[in-house]
Amino acid sequence: MSNIDSDTSSGLDRDTDTLGDAFYPLFQLLFDADGEFVADIETKLQQARMPNTVELYLSRALAIGVLVGLVLWLVGMLVGYGIFALGILSADSLSLGIPVASESMASLLRSLAMPAAVVVSGIVFGSIGFGAGFGTLVAVPYSKASARKREINMLLSDSISFMYALSVGGLNQLEILEAMARAEDTYGEVAREFQSIVQETEYFGTDYRNAIQQQAMLTPSDELAQFLTDMLSIVNSGGDMQGFLDDKKDKHLRTAKQQQEQTLETMELFGEMYMTLSLFPLLLIIILVIMSMLGKAQQELLYATVYGLIPLTGVGFLVLVSTVKQDETGDGFLSPEDESDRLHGQQHEGLVHMGLVESYVGDFSLFSRIKSREGTFKTKALLRKPHLFFKRHPLFTLALTVPAALVLLAIGVVGGAAPTTWDGMIARPVWGTFIWFYVPVYLIAVPLTAFHEWNVHSRSAITGKLSDNLRKLSSANDTGQTLLESIKTVSDTSSGKLADEFDVMYAKVHYGMSLKEALVEFNNKYHIPRLARTVKLITKAQEASSQITEVLTTAAQASENQDDIERERISRTRMQVAIILMTYITLLAVMAILKTQFLDVMAGLTAQASGSGSSSAATGGPDFGGGIDPDLLSLLFFHGVTIQAMLSGFISGYIRNADLLAGVKFVVILQTLALGVWTVVG
Repeated sequence: MSNIDSDTSSGLDRDTDTLGDAFYPLFQLLFDADGEFVADIETKLQQARMPNTVELYLSRALAIGVLVGLVLWLVGMLVGYGIFALGILSADSLSLGIPVASESMASLLRSLAMPAAVVVSGIVFGSIGFGAGFGTLVAVPYSKASARKREINMLLSDSISFMYALSVGGLNQLEILEAMARAEDTYGEVAREFQSIVQETEYFGTDYRNAIQQQAMLTPSDELAQFLTDMLSIVNSGGDMQGFLDDKKDKHLRTAKQQQEQTLETMELFGEMYMTLSLFPLLLIIILVIMSMLGKAQQELLYATVYGLIPLTGVGFLVLVSTVKQDETGDGFLSPEDESDRLHGQQHEGLVHMGLVESYVGDFSLFSRIKSREGTFKTKALLRKPHLFFKRHPLFTLALTVPAALVLLAIGVVGGAAPTTWDGMIARPVWGTFIWFYVPVYLIAVPLTAFHEWNVHSRSAITGKLSDNLRKLSSANDTGQTLLESIKTVSDTSSGKLADEFDVMYAKVHYGMSLKEALVEFNNKYHIPRLARTVKLITKAQEASSQITEVLTTAAQASENQDDIERERISRTRMQVAIILMTYITLLAVMAILKTQFLDVMAGLTAQASGSGSSSAATGGPDFGGGIDPDLLSLLFFHGVTIQAMLSGFISGYIRNADLLAGVKFVVILQTLALGVWTVVG
C-alpha cells in the first residue's frame, strides 16, 4: 500500500513539475526573480519547510491559476448565454442610459447586449478562477509557516527549560544542540529548527556558529530568532551558557503567561461578539414573522434563517475562535532512540495491534500462536470490562451507539412512530424532532460524554499533583538519595494516582527494568503532552547522573507555571462560557415567549375573526395575522433553538478546553433544556 501511495505521489510531483516547466516562461514574464514578492515567497517556503524552489513553485501556481481560470471562464460564458437563452434576462431589460440618436443604433445596442454579457461573464468568472487557483497555492506556505511559528512559540519556554537541564547535567554547547535536535517526539517544531543547525554542521561542514546565525534568520518565530541570536553572542564570547539558559528560562516562562493573558483577553472579546452574533438570527426571525403576518414575506427566508444562517453563524464563530485558541501540541508519546521492542509494541498497541508479540510474528510459528492467544485474551478482557476500554478510547463508543441509533430510527419509521413527511413534522413538531434528532443525539452523546469526562478526570489526576510531587522528588534527591530512591520515598509519603504510579515504577525497576524505560512507559500510558515534556527532561538528565536536584527543581517550576496558566485559563473561560450559556437561555426564553404570547394569541384572534364572519375585506383593514401558520412557525422555532443549543454547546467546550469533545456535555444539557421548554410551549 505504501508503495502505491509513493508511486501516486511521485506521479503527481512529475505532473506538477511538467506544469511548472511549461509555465516557467510566464513566470519570467510576470515576475522579477529578484523582486520583493518572489523573495518573500522564497522566505516563506523555507520557513514552512517546503522543498520547492520559488521559481518552480510560482510557475506551478500560475499553471493552476490559468487552468482553473479557463474552466471558470467557460462556465461563466455558459452562464451568461444561459441567462439570455432561458429568458431570465432580455436585451430590452438592460440599459446603461446611453443616449441613442436613432432606432437603428438602439437595435444595434440590443443585438450586442447578449454577446457583451457573455464576454463580461466569462471574464469575471475567469478572473475569479485564476485568483482562487493562484492565490490558494501562494497562501499555502504562509499558512504552514504561521502554524509552525505558533507551535514554536508555545513550546519555546519548555524547550529552554530542557536545554537548561542538559547544561546542569554537564553537557557542552554542541551536545545540547544535538540533544535538542533529537527531542522531536516532545518539542516538535522547535526540535526541527535545531535539526537544521545540526545537519548544517554535520553534512555541509558549516561551523556551528554560522549555522546558528543562519537558522536565526530563517526561523518563522521571532522569539526563537532572538533566542538563537542571544545564544550566539554567548557562544562567541565564551560566556556562561548555564546562566544564560537559566535567565532565558525564567524570561520565557513569564512570556508564556503574558501570551496566555493576551489570548484570554481576545477570547473575552469574542465572547461579547458571540452575544451579538447569536442574537442577530433571532431579530431577523422576529422581523420575518411580523412581515409574514402582513403577507409581505416568503417562508423561504424563514427556512434560510433557521437552517442556514444560524448554523453558518455558529460554525463561523467556532472557526474564528480556533484561530486564537491555543491547542495542546503533540500526542504525548515518547519514542526514545534506543527504545526497546517492549516500548515500541506498547506505543502501537491497540484494538487490532497485539503489542510486543507483533515484533516477533513470522520468525517462528510459536509467536503466531501467542499472537492468537493474546487476541483471545484481550477480547475476553474487553467483554468482561468494556467500560475500562471505553474510558481509554471514548470515541469507540460511536461504534456501538451510531448503529443502535440508526436501528432505533428504522424501527420508528417502520412502526409509524416517526413522521416521514414534512406535513407530519408540522403536525407533531416536538414528537417528530424528538424521534429524528433528540433520541439519536442522546443515544450517541450521553455515553460519549460519560467516558470522555471519565478519561479527562483520570488524566487530570496525574497532572493535578505533578508539581507538588516534583518538588518532593527534588527535596529527596537533594538529601543524597538517588532518583529511584527519591521516587520510592515520594510514593510512600504521598497519596493519589501519581504516587501509585511512582510505586509501580519502583517495582518495575526492582524487577529488572531500567528507570528510563519505566518512566517512558508511565508517560505513554497517559500520553499527556505536558507530562511528556517533564518526563523527557528527567530521563535525559538522569542519564548523566542520579543527583539531578536542579533539574527536578526546573521541572517543578515549569509544571507550576503550567498550573498557573491553567488556573487562569479556567477562571477566565468560566465567564466566557457563562456568557454563551446565558445568551442561549435568553434566546430560548424570547423564542418561547414569542410562541406563546404572540403567535398563539394572533392565531387565536385570526380564528375568532374568521369564525364570526368578519374579514379584512369587509372592514377595509389589512388581513393582520392571516399569513401565520402557527404549527409551522412552532416547528421552525423549535429547530432554531435546537440547532443553536448544539452550536453553543460545542463553542462552550472548545473555549473552555480547546477540545470539541468537551462541548458534548454542554450540548446534552442545552438541548435537554430546549426540549423541556418546547414540551410545555410547543
